[in-house]
Amino acid sequence: MPETTYFPRYLILGGAMISGVLLALAVHMLGARYGLDLGGLWRSDSHEFMPAGAAIAWWLIASVGFSGGYFTANLMHSAVAGQIPQRMRQFLIVVGVLMLAGAGQAASAPSAVSTISAVLAGLAALCLGAAMAFCGAYFALRKN
Repeated sequence: MPETTYFPRYLILGGAMISGVLLALAVHMLGARYGLDLGGLWRSDSHEFMPAGAAIAWWLIASVGFSGGYFTANLMHSAVAGQIPQRMRQFLIVVGVLMLAGAGQAASAPSAVSTISAVLAGLAALCLGAAMAFCGAYFALRKN
């Protein structure tokens, strides 16, 4: 009986982090298109302490980054042993491509937010997505 081989942990961690960050950035771009923008934190015209759209965007980006890293690490860990069916693999590829294409389309549209606010929101989403994707991948690999 052949021995099951696995990817090295650092390769799984790196791949899961990249996947989680890309998904978090895609959700940030799509959310900004629909008014869920982290840039609301830096607006001075709002009289609220923190706009609800910015808080929802923060939690949405964090949860997508974490779950993207977690599920990607689990999938990469089981993919080497051939435990992922071909149909599931194709479905995941199609979902990833469609999500990133939608985010690209949303990012190419003109924005009503100032440039510095959009840059700061993008950097915040990138850092938040990276941190949460690392946490998700770390917990997935710790379990295995």
